[in-house]
Amino acid sequence: MPLTANARIRRFNRAVTREAGALEQSFMGRGRPLGVARVLWGIPRHHGDIASVRSDLGLDSGLFSRILRSLQSEGLIALTAHPQDGRRRIACLTELGQSEVALYDQLNDSSAERILSRAPDSAALLAAMDLVATALNRDHVQIIETDPDSTAAQYCLQEYFTLLSQKIPGVTLDLFPLPDPKACSYRPPHGCFLIAWSDAMPLGCVSLRPLDGATAEVKRLWVAPDARGQGLARRLMLQIEDRAHALGYSRLNLDTNANLPEAIALYHKTGWTAIAAYSGFPSTHWFSKAL
Repeated sequence: MPLTANARIRRFNRAVTREAGALEQSFMGRGRPLGVARVLWGIPRHHGDIASVRSDLGLDSGLFSRILRSLQSEGLIALTAHPQDGRRRIACLTELGQSEVALYDQLNDSSAERILSRAPDSAALLAAMDLVATALNRDHVQIIETDPDSTAAQYCLQEYFTLLSQKIPGVTLDLFPLPDPKACSYRPPHGCFLIAWSDAMPLGCVSLRPLDGATAEVKRLWVAPDARGQGLARRLMLQIEDRAHALGYSRLNLDTNANLPEAIALYHKTGWTAIAAYSGFPSTHWFSKAL
């Protein structure tokens, strides 16, 4: 008899809990539970800002304080006052703490290799994991401005250009050199480049460049396959419109191609108006929107 959706989810949760060692008192054999290890990992990730660590992990303040004290007592961290705000504290890994994090990383790498070795198609397993993680992290996606030449921006652009080459006849990757020779136009004070992040993974991007003193152009809207259908493209467009308004623009233009019907549908739904052509191949549709 097939399981119900609820039973299948519970089965999945049990498998992940068991595999992750969430209930172990000695996570990965290092003498402390998973929650304490997550705090230790989170300190360098959040540059020592313990308020950010606590917020990211969603921990109760009392429990979080006890975990910090236990890490201090083990000699793994040192707490000091925040240099800009005496009411806040920052944490730094000691030499022993750095060694412990490095050991955890090695153990995690070995665990990941074991998990992937069980699957006949490791790429399919990773894709399924990405899909699950993206769905579960949907309410925690952050859209952050970055430099268009950053590693994350280059990754997003490569994925976007690959998509165009797959969708649009006549488009090849050599039409889009990377690093982008026009990257300067996507930097403040006249442009910007936004990336949507889900727990350190870039899931989408959109950018803005000037056309004239009053008009800017929205470019390179891309969302990862496992994040599509969750409203992220709309969020990116709203953010870039807000950013354009803050930069002083009163109108936005964009171009797209008939082989990208989902993008065209989004523009129609969000108040963009079709206009005359202002660019060449591979564009087939042009839109504008007043801010």
